[in-house]
Amino acid sequence: GLHFVNWTLNNKKIGNLVNYRKFALSAIEYILQSMTFQSRIDMKICVVGTGYVGLVVGVCMADKGFDVHCVDTNQNKIDQLNAGQVPIYEPGLDEIMHRAVKAGNLRFSIHTQSAIESADIVYIAVGTPSADDGSADLRGVKAVAKAIADSATGETLAIIKSTVPVGTASMVREICGETVFDVVSNPEFLKEGAAIEDFLTPDRIVVGCQTAQARVWLSKLYNSYENAGVPIHFMNNESAELTKYASNAMLATKISFMNELAQLCEIVGADIDQVREGTGSDSRIGPKFLYSGVGYGGSCFPKDVKALIKMGQQNSMPLQIATAVEEVNSLQKRFLSQKIKNQLGTNLNGKHFAVWGLAFKPETDDIREAPALEIIDDLLNAGATVTAYDPEAAANVHQQIGDKINYADSPNEALVQADALILVTEWACFRNPNWSEVLTLMRGNRIYDGRNIYSPDEVRHAGLIYEGVGRLRG
Repeated sequence: GLHFVNWTLNNKKIGNLVNYRKFALSAIEYILQSMTFQSRIDMKICVVGTGYVGLVVGVCMADKGFDVHCVDTNQNKIDQLNAGQVPIYEPGLDEIMHRAVKAGNLRFSIHTQSAIESADIVYIAVGTPSADDGSADLRGVKAVAKAIADSATGETLAIIKSTVPVGTASMVREICGETVFDVVSNPEFLKEGAAIEDFLTPDRIVVGCQTAQARVWLSKLYNSYENAGVPIHFMNNESAELTKYASNAMLATKISFMNELAQLCEIVGADIDQVREGTGSDSRIGPKFLYSGVGYGGSCFPKDVKALIKMGQQNSMPLQIATAVEEVNSLQKRFLSQKIKNQLGTNLNGKHFAVWGLAFKPETDDIREAPALEIIDDLLNAGATVTAYDPEAAANVHQQIGDKINYADSPNEALVQADALILVTEWACFRNPNWSEVLTLMRGNRIYDGRNIYSPDEVRHAGLIYEGVGRLRG
């Protein structure tokens, strides 16, 4: 009876009397599946893919007490994990991983087939990078689906965590055939640098599924979240797949809109900070993601906006707003370097710049689509030299561009003999510099604040020239 009430509340309404029989049969199926599931709360989980999403999901589910087997085709990555080393920088992840391994709930291997064979649930968490045409590259997802088809038992639930275009769950189901009883679209909403917190205390959980059995399993899988009041939104697969893209594109839209307004502010004499405060105080809009800067990057927003645009094109529905968001962001990444060339000249031979921050955001070593790389490329092409410091991302940048720039071991070391300082990533270690010391170390006196984190008055009081993004010039 309690299960019936729960099901009724989740579905809100029956519809009309003609549909009552269908409703009753579905409710009975829901109850029977719930009863069957009680003996399966010790289910085994296989996570395919140990990138940001897969590793966070696997580690956190293991820490919740589930038996988790993470697999990957990259032997070096698996060797690192088995040695207790986390191959990505994500605050707190190493501690939780060590705890889960010690408890016997977590293991890593390259043995995908055996891991899938013994699993009740298989999470698909492989990368879906942008293809040349902007669409999501689904080769990794298809490979996992084929592995499930070859190894699963028929009593297996496949859950897609990867960000995938509409229709992917149906495609995976077709590949898997009868080896799975359902394919669920369960997109992640994890922010790099805060992924653990986002996983443990999410705003919501989105689940796209087709069967009552899958719904019961997901309700039990995420029971602790429901008990904590986290809403679980059940919908069809197509809606869940599009929800992920819609969420990221909406956030990217807010960023690009404010960045474009910041450029207008510099022309008309407005201050973007004041505009942001006045706009964000409207409860219908809110203050989040209204900060102007040098553009967004990372593994999600750029590729997801591109993929959404491509989905529109493939369905003869051009998405003009998403297209504009991408164009504005591309231009914004060059905003600071263009400002520098406007002020110091297009020929920067003999000029030396200090760059603080290389990762696309703080608390990560991810440099995918990082604005810093665009700025550095512009400076180098104009003849300048660069010394950069980042607490975590320098090794990744060196691997990508080599010795085209110099790499400092501290923020102050990067400043030595620089004509200007460019703040790109707002790491905590950059937030409260001693401006008198900065002026002493530098050869020049210009500060380009790409994230508007400094007080212009404080910088100017120290004898430095301050330049922000859309802020009033002193």
